[in-house]
Amino acid sequence: MRNFIWSCFRVTGNIEAYLLYKEFEVLKGNGRERDRQEGEEEEND
Repeated sequence: MRNFIWSCFRVTGNIEAYLLYKEFEVLKGNGRERDRQEGEEEEND
């Protein structure tokens, strides 16, 4: 998905495609952070 969005930006230069790409990265990063925190909580229990 990320590669598709980046390709759209690269081909069109559309700023909205770039902003969507950056938002996707943030959401993906937050998901990883949540997974890591949940894993640490389970280890502490």
